[in-house]
Amino acid sequence: MIQRAVVIGGGVIGAASAHYLNKSGWDVTILERKGFGSGAAHGNCGYVCPSHILPLPGPGVIKKTVKAMFSPNSPFSIKPRFDLSLWSFLFQFARRCNQKDMLAAGVTLQKMLNSSRDLYDELFANEPLQAEWQTSGILYPFLHQPGMEHFAETNQLLRTHFHHGADRYDGDEVSKLEPALKSGLAGGWHFPGDAHLRPDKLMSSWKTLLESRGVSIREQHEFLGFTSGPSSQPTGKNQKALRAKTSQGEIEADAFVVATGAWTPLLNQHLGCKIPIQPGKGYSMTMARPTRCPTIPLIFEEHRVAVTPWPSGYRLGSIMEFAGYDESINPQRMEMLRAGASHYLYEPTADPVVEQWFGWRPMTPDSLPIIDRSPAIENVFIAAGHNMIGVSMATATGKLVAEMLNGQPTHIPIEPMSIKRF
Repeated sequence: MIQRAVVIGGGVIGAASAHYLNKSGWDVTILERKGFGSGAAHGNCGYVCPSHILPLPGPGVIKKTVKAMFSPNSPFSIKPRFDLSLWSFLFQFARRCNQKDMLAAGVTLQKMLNSSRDLYDELFANEPLQAEWQTSGILYPFLHQPGMEHFAETNQLLRTHFHHGADRYDGDEVSKLEPALKSGLAGGWHFPGDAHLRPDKLMSSWKTLLESRGVSIREQHEFLGFTSGPSSQPTGKNQKALRAKTSQGEIEADAFVVATGAWTPLLNQHLGCKIPIQPGKGYSMTMARPTRCPTIPLIFEEHRVAVTPWPSGYRLGSIMEFAGYDESINPQRMEMLRAGASHYLYEPTADPVVEQWFGWRPMTPDSLPIIDRSPAIENVFIAAGHNMIGVSMATATGKLVAEMLNGQPTHIPIEPMSIKRF
């Protein structure tokens, strides 16, 4: 008998979960309150980056964060407000700003990122997905020598603890590697194992593939809760979900996956637990390719701006605003993207600008996602909180979700990603 699963959330985590569930024999329905792929998956920089091993909380981060908060041109900001969940998040974040917790989180992040990188290779080799997949790595150029040397320390830490690192390019060697960069830079660090794709094209192509495989994608279906009954299993859970209630009726299933990203805390009462996710607002600007366009994605650490080139376009992205679910676009933030890139590139922007965008990253206090079963409802699973690297961890998450629902051993230990850690 074929089992039915409902995936709540039509972002990249929901798409990956539906994909691997469908491949393992489940009848899958995706519920999306707006349009499939319209959330954080739409306008991010599309990195698939095994290099992003280190979590955000780490030694010295609190001092840098406080300093950034009082700088008018900082890419990081917190909107002052009375919000207990925000201050609880910041307290938990601060507790983890030490070497021990940083390295522990990095172990799990590395497993997730390496698994996803390999699974993306398989996905693009075996499935008819069109997402401008490229494997040219990611390059970190630096304007000043202190920045180069500080990153050298980070690189040494990565090599020592994770056997992963970047290749160093001093001075104009970096502009020889990437001719779109200005001459006279201090240098740069290149992670050759990273990759990138165009996330909006990934989502539109994945939608076509999933529907061709029989997955039902129901857009404009806002999730409103579960219709539940008593648990039939000796799991210690009180309830079992029978149907998902939506703005367009109820849908019955055997299991439910909540992949709602930054919106997940708004579902706490339905999940029977507190999800410590904060929406971290990010911005991007998508435009035509400059005449002198980079071939390698770039991250300008000194100005916190990221650049992604694709055959079909070009994107600048960055910023982290903890401003709740604010839907406004701040023009000053967009100008920061342009200004930051102008220090490094001969042609930092081009016309026309196709889209100015914002999205909410689902931030957790330790930079690890939450991949777990609901503590209160036996057949409801949570896959959320992928911070700034949801695309990077999507395929590994989808595979883990399928393994969990199928009662199989997981290919990555999921205990560090349990909701019980908070």
